[in-house]
Amino acid sequence: MPAPGTRKEPGHTTSATLDRPPRVTRRRATTRARLLDAAFDVFAARGFGHASIEAVCEAAGYTRGAFYSNFESLDELFFSLYEQRSELLVAQVSEVLAQAPEGETTPSLIKRIVVALTVDRDWILVKTEFFLYAARTPAAAEALTSHRRKLHEVLAELLSGTVDRAGLPPSLRNPKALATAVMAVHDGAMIQLLIGLVDAPFDTWLAELLTALVDHPSPAP
Repeated sequence: MPAPGTRKEPGHTTSATLDRPPRVTRRRATTRARLLDAAFDVFAARGFGHASIEAVCEAAGYTRGAFYSNFESLDELFFSLYEQRSELLVAQVSEVLAQAPEGETTPSLIKRIVVALTVDRDWILVKTEFFLYAARTPAAAEALTSHRRKLHEVLAELLSGTVDRAGLPPSLRNPKALATAVMAVHDGAMIQLLIGLVDAPFDTWLAELLTALVDHPSPAP
């Protein structure tokens, strides 16, 4: 897909119009995948603003020609990387929904959601970079909103079937509102993990935090 913002290297030109997308061969798909994996490492280590096409190519073991046969710019690569990783995250949470056992308790569900959502420190760094990038790039902001909406919808469906919302504050009884709160807590927790402010095992700490947010059984009549 076209890059939302195009930070191109000097001396490179691309065709302005293409009648149809290029055929994706197995070799080209492999090259693209290796470039994305290398970009992940480079962006996590250096930050998007200090990364370069040369650094990505060197990490992937390819030339600039291989890069430009797959991406028009570093911006497009960054955009594609975020899309790839975000779709994987949505798929992981969707799998939690598909495997939910009948009669599952809220603490059990929360533990499984935390496992699906928890990612490593490098991804948190890259995702934070993309959030800042999206704040300045409208097309990236649209993509970010779209992916967040997909994750939000899956979480809302998960929570609506398991959590007893009658005991929650009125503003959180709607599954969508509760999903928003869960995502907000998760995002904040990721920052705490990033800067090293969590002493307890992170998965356990986050599961207990989210359980405290959502597990409030209805008061006895």
